[in-house]
Amino acid sequence: MSGQPVRTAMLVILALFYAAAAYVHLATPAMFMPVMPDWVPFPYQMILFTGVCEAFGAAGLLIPRTRWLAGLMLALYAVAVFPVNIKHAVYGPAIPGLSNMWLYHGPRLLLQPVLVWWALWVGGVTDWPFRRRQLA
Repeated sequence: MSGQPVRTAMLVILALFYAAAAYVHLATPAMFMPVMPDWVPFPYQMILFTGVCEAFGAAGLLIPRTRWLAGLMLALYAVAVFPVNIKHAVYGPAIPGLSNMWLYHGPRLLLQPVLVWWALWVGGVTDWPFRRRQLA
């Protein structure tokens, strides 16, 4: 299943996902302020920074020369923003247009490890679980 057409399609989908997320973070950073943990320094600027990271990550996935690094960095990014998703789920600050119900938060929290793996897989950092094991 490590077929190149599948990986390429998944790469484009993830790049579009992060490009859209970058747009939202950069166009409406104030919308994210209620979910920023109190311990994050310069929260407004950090939201803008995350948008820039998402934009560069999306672009990096589309460039073969930078794909591996972009996949690795987007995986690390997904781990780094996980505390924000937890705060949003547990404390439920209202964000216009988003539901605070667990029907939204549960899948979102479960999706975070998938995003980590997805970035690593399309970036070519890992082939797990599709690579066939070779017997010694």
